[in-house]
Amino acid sequence: MNKIKVFCFGFGQVAECFANKLIKEKKDLDLTVTSRDETHQIEFNNLKITSFFFKDDKFDPSLKKKLEEANYILISIPPIDGKDIVANYFDTNLKGIKNCRWITYLSATSVYGDHKGNWVNEKSITKPTSPSGINRLKAENSWISLSKKIGLPLQIFRLAGIYSNEFNILKRLKNGRVQIVNKKDHFFSRIHLEDIANVLFKSLNNFKRNEIYNICDDKPTSQNEVVAFGTELLKLKQLNPVKLEEIESEMLQNFYKDSKKVDNKKMKNFFNYNLKYPTYKEGLSYIFNNNI
Repeated sequence: MNKIKVFCFGFGQVAECFANKLIKEKKDLDLTVTSRDETHQIEFNNLKITSFFFKDDKFDPSLKKKLEEANYILISIPPIDGKDIVANYFDTNLKGIKNCRWITYLSATSVYGDHKGNWVNEKSITKPTSPSGINRLKAENSWISLSKKIGLPLQIFRLAGIYSNEFNILKRLKNGRVQIVNKKDHFFSRIHLEDIANVLFKSLNNFKRNEIYNICDDKPTSQNEVVAFGTELLKLKQLNPVKLEEIESEMLQNFYKDSKKVDNKKMKNFFNYNLKYPTYKEGLSYIFNNNI
């Protein structure tokens, strides 16, 4: 069995889940990652891997050799001060990648901005309103330009709001860390972490250069509806909504600025993928029923 050589810029929850998926599928995995710490060895699921120092415009020069050997390169580091530090690294240090079959940039559906609760797909106008959405769109454009310049095999995944067995509304409800806003016709989309990893895995053998995919579930809905379902599962008292101007969190304020329903047909059709958790109900019910 040939080794699959994977290089992850950043090793957060998506990259970890993807690596676990590869291990679960019995792939012979050669994994390399980066972190903001000095270069060191780590053990992940009985796999010894090197974590290279990569921070802003500083990095371990030894990572270049491993990067040039990689078959798949996953980029999950968000923009920093409005710049994509990984795209900058590629532009400055690489003329091309010979062994690479795909580079996946993990973006976000915040690039669409506010569409007044209407449906958006990959061809919809991008008009981000939040700083993170604006920076994500700039990063996407950087990668698209770079792909054309040095011929990178690029795909972009626009991720909806991620939840997982570890991070979810049920845990926040138990900890009393949930606020809801009574805002009419506010819709947003979400995706379970495992479904992201599954689509990444599917794309190993089903890839088309310079494509963008929305990675989200089948049921965009309001935060109030998700919270109501969670409180029902936990048998908690329903929360009273607050006014938007009473919210102190800037992140939460930005969340309520945008309302849109994100279409996932392109993802499901191209990758021939049936979601493990097609809506928040299946995802949260699984978490609840398995005492996670």
